[in-house]
Amino acid sequence: MAAGLATAFLLLPIAGAQADPKPTAAQVKAKLHKLNTQADQLVDRYNAANEKWKKAKKQYGALNDDYKQRYSRVEALRQGLVSMAVNGYQTGDFGSWGGVFYSSAPEATLSGLAALDQVSLARTTQLQEYESAIKGLKQQRDQKKAVFDQAAKVKADLAEQKDQVEKLVKRQTRLLRDLGVFNAGNPNSPGVVYNGPASGNARAALEFAYKQVGKPYRYGGTGPGAWDCSGLVQASWAAGGVGLPRTSYEQWAWGASRRVSLDELQPGDLLFHAGYGHVGLYAGDGKVVHAPQTGEVVKIVTLSEYNAIGAVRP
Repeated sequence: MAAGLATAFLLLPIAGAQADPKPTAAQVKAKLHKLNTQADQLVDRYNAANEKWKKAKKQYGALNDDYKQRYSRVEALRQGLVSMAVNGYQTGDFGSWGGVFYSSAPEATLSGLAALDQVSLARTTQLQEYESAIKGLKQQRDQKKAVFDQAAKVKADLAEQKDQVEKLVKRQTRLLRDLGVFNAGNPNSPGVVYNGPASGNARAALEFAYKQVGKPYRYGGTGPGAWDCSGLVQASWAAGGVGLPRTSYEQWAWGASRRVSLDELQPGDLLFHAGYGHVGLYAGDGKVVHAPQTGEVVKIVTLSEYNAIGAVRP
């Protein structure tokens, strides 16, 4: 009996082991910071894969259109050859020209031979055109298949990157809601007016960026209702007349010969942090406008809050 009671006691759940202690706010924030750093890298890879997929799809579309045109040309030539063969069979091919070889008039014979030569030349030319077109069509088909296979591979990579990002976003969202700081933003936010010291193209870029303030951050976002960091910077400088690459890493590489010291910042400069996986715009007067992370909105922060590690001047 005592042994049975002892066994039953050992099987009872221990009160303190039913659930892990709830993490503190500081622990949650530390975990969120780590996730945000990972997100910058994952989102940039997703954006790069997405851009690669768009280019591959466009290239395949162009090749496919060209293939269809070539196919139509080959089919037209084939029909012409078929018609020529049928006509030759029905007329006995050279039968209708028999009189040429038996004419007593030399002029008629020469004239007939010239006509026969033209028919033969036309037939040979058409056949050569057909063979050339067939060869070109086969090459185009093989090239199209190679491009399609590459596009399919890129699309698979894109799907994988997207899956990873979405899992991470769910974790970020859960932590932010636990902290009570998740901000859904307003896709129709009118933004704020830029009154900083920028001029020219930089001012146009910053005026655009300021109009996006309050709109939600969304990975892969290129507007108009949501943005990610590089999407906002790209669109802002497009409004200023400068074309930038899509991802933050590409923007940093693009600016290899345009980098400036953090001590010499001017309004409109691209500011990078977090291993160049995040980018924003320096607005002047010690301010930065950027699209931060999941659960936040496009906002204006101080330069000291931003922790910049590099700058590029478009």
